[in-house]
Amino acid sequence: MTTLYTMPGTCSLACNIAVAWLDAPVEIHNLAYGDHQKDEYLAINPKGQVPALKFDDGNVLTELAAIMAWLGAEHGGEGYARDKKLGYREAEALAYMTSEIHAAYGPHFAAKRFAESESAQEEVKQATYRTLGDHYQRLEDNLSSTDGEFYLGKRSFADAFLYVLTRWIDQTPLAIDDYPNLKAHRARMERDDDVRKALKRQDMEAVG
Repeated sequence: MTTLYTMPGTCSLACNIAVAWLDAPVEIHNLAYGDHQKDEYLAINPKGQVPALKFDDGNVLTELAAIMAWLGAEHGGEGYARDKKLGYREAEALAYMTSEIHAAYGPHFAAKRFAESESAQEEVKQATYRTLGDHYQRLEDNLSSTDGEFYLGKRSFADAFLYVLTRWIDQTPLAIDDYPNLKAHRARMERDDDVRKALKRQDMEAVG
């Protein structure tokens, strides 16, 4: 069976949610934190990151947006909302969230990679939070323009990754209360049975 490798607290939760939404025949293998750097997993994904999708034939697909695209194409079926407009808007949203917002979190998670002294690291972090604040405001405004229910007006994989981002904000000095549409989106996602299923499979809990 195809296996999706995840780890608590990571963006792989978005793929986990997508698998649950599609009821796709994909096994979830949740790594303990730190196991992503062990030889056994590095043999699967030398980048030492999750998510990774391992197929029956041994081939491996990495990078969240690529895995999401495969899930939709392979298991979305006729009812999967991938009409032309929603499909390319979803790809655009995921590209923005992964390549810009996720990437912007780098100095927050590992400031030592960007500066040596503690004071310089703190400066880098503060600049990071300003950048993230701009990103979250953009997400907030976009939700407002679509009545605040789903990021693209209809449910898509973009909502799965947006949920991850609304969880991560709690790790920063930014406050979810300053973004009421994002807060409502997070609460709505956590009422979704499939989201709760994905959280449980990844040893995570709703944040409320």
